[in-house]
Amino acid sequence: MLYAIHGEDTPGSLEKRQGARTQHLERLHHLHREGRLLLAGPFPAIDSPDPGQAGFSGSLIVAEFDSLEAARCWAEADPYVDAGVYARVDVKPFRKVLPP
Repeated sequence: MLYAIHGEDTPGSLEKRQGARTQHLERLHHLHREGRLLLAGPFPAIDSPDPGQAGFSGSLIVAEFDSLEAARCWAEADPYVDAGVYARVDVKPFRKVLPP
């Protein structure tokens, strides 16, 4: 089943985010190679594709996991959690409707 993982950044997290980005992306690439990643990306803190020093307000990942518990465990082990980038992480079941 698909699960939506929403990480909400702590204020001023850009430097922490940059420090953990490589490890964070490695995990996402692993999901992608396994064919389990639907989408992933950050929310710019301002209305711009490149927010510069404004940074990001969070991230969204939609991926396939065996269970809600498996998705939560995966999300809690994210390098952004360990680095203090995320203030909180929500994981919810997700049902894709469109595009088919």
